[in-house]
Amino acid sequence: MEISIHSGIVTIKGNIKSVSDYQTIKREIDGVVKSGSSLTLRIPESISITSSVIGYFNKLVQKDKVNISMQIGNEQLMELLDELNLKTLFKAKKV
Repeated sequence: MEISIHSGIVTIKGNIKSVSDYQTIKREIDGVVKSGSSLTLRIPESISITSSVIGYFNKLVQKDKVNISMQIGNEQLMELLDELNLKTLFKAKKV
């Protein structure tokens, strides 16, 4: 997994599958996000997201009031977010 940040857009390439992926995502996003801010997440390749990453994104939206929008590249991940009723919360769109 690779993560890059440019102009408020976080791009996560590869599969999000391990605890170290979660730690990397959390560390990088915590460094740029402020309470009440906006964040665009581009996830072009991953077929799933670990529960720890979902929980972290949920905390950002619910507790920290961060406005997240997701751009999802994989249909399977889009279906997972839909099944978990997170598509609307994370403003996920298929790209």
